[in-house]
Amino acid sequence: MNSTQLHSRYNPQVEAVRYINSLNLKDDIKCFILIEPGLGYMIPVLREKFKDSRIISLHVEDHGEAEQADFSLICENHAQIQVFLESHIEHDAEHIKIIEWRPSLDHYMETYADILCEVVKFIKRIEAGKRTQAVFGKRWVKNFFKNLNNVNASLLYKQTSIPVIVAGSGPGLENCMPVIKKAQDTCLIIAASSSLLALQAGGVDSANIDIVIATDGGNWALFHLYPFFRAKSTALALNLCAALPSQARQNPMLLINDGSYWQSIILHELALPSVIIGQRGTVTATALELALALSSAEILLAGMDFAVHDIRTHAKPYSFDTIFFNKANRLEPCYSQIYARSSLLKDGGSLDIYAQWFKTHKEKWQDRVYSIGTHNIFNEADESLMQKIFSYQADNRKKDCLKAMNCENSKEFRKRGAEALFSALEDPKYSQNVKQELNTLLFPNAQNVTESDLKNAVMRAAGLSHHE
Repeated sequence: MNSTQLHSRYNPQVEAVRYINSLNLKDDIKCFILIEPGLGYMIPVLREKFKDSRIISLHVEDHGEAEQADFSLICENHAQIQVFLESHIEHDAEHIKIIEWRPSLDHYMETYADILCEVVKFIKRIEAGKRTQAVFGKRWVKNFFKNLNNVNASLLYKQTSIPVIVAGSGPGLENCMPVIKKAQDTCLIIAASSSLLALQAGGVDSANIDIVIATDGGNWALFHLYPFFRAKSTALALNLCAALPSQARQNPMLLINDGSYWQSIILHELALPSVIIGQRGTVTATALELALALSSAEILLAGMDFAVHDIRTHAKPYSFDTIFFNKANRLEPCYSQIYARSSLLKDGGSLDIYAQWFKTHKEKWQDRVYSIGTHNIFNEADESLMQKIFSYQADNRKKDCLKAMNCENSKEFRKRGAEALFSALEDPKYSQNVKQELNTLLFPNAQNVTESDLKNAVMRAAGLSHHE
């Protein structure tokens, strides 16, 4: 460390006022992230100007702030920063402002820069989520109401002590098949819908895949689900915003609630049990959190590469292969299409964003989460752990983990769900949050949306007329 002064020796309060005024901050900022603000002289200045905004300070070391922020963290490692921000910041990057205290950069140098880098990564991740939300928001709400009619049996769950294998669809899944086949009778198996074809081709019995998870709202995701309907007893874990064909009605459903007000209000009104898992942008992150909720034992990850291997993006066979084969011609051969797709994934950076989320949680789960194979982010399961897992007797406990509950009058769910939202819009306890969430989904770029506009949009998404 060098001897740079963090604050003025004469009047640090005036120094803070001048600095904040020089930033010309917008009035709509809802959250400030302060990077090593020292003794916190900026905090009372911000509180006076932005009375309803949240203030978060990230420190290299403890200074005993003159006035405390709403939330404060002494940053001891990178993963801690991501988890902390995720816990205290709503996912709306547009209204977040990072404020640096530059004397701290001169004093702490690389450590300060590391904190700033982690915050920028966090902001990029939620910005990516917001872009997706703007494109798919209306479709998600429409899917939610449409899928309510398909809930024939919902699942109650209780935590078990059975090890869990979570199968993603990365290329590394193929090398994991011998282990998965050997453990399929002793583990609970959760499979991303995109991994089903590869698992079945690799010799994993469909009857031993306990839960198939689907979260993608795009219609192309239906290609992944077609193999699923060959196993009618397999549970389907899904966020109701996912694209889902009506055939799914034959399977019991474990509903995933993203924790939003609007989803929670509807599911509570309909008395549908659910597991709360926030949106992560990738089905494999949701699958891992589901596994942690369902079991207290070890979690083994397979096929979670988060990387493109040459031009290979997924394990073979893959549901989208038929799309490439059917479109292939002399001027656009199959391998050219696959190369173009792999290049888009590399350039888009989404795999890096998702991988970063796993890396930030690695330390938190390092004693419970392991990988099978060499391409995953978590430590590889050693031989002694695998022998322990192969020796489990899981059959009866598998049955006890999930219990089906038949749903009556599901044809009325859409109407009752919409009415529950309208009641919430009239309730001061919920109205502001529900309006904000629905506006973001249904009117992502609109200003001054009226309550009447919002109700009409919900009616359209639910497929209801005003006479119903």
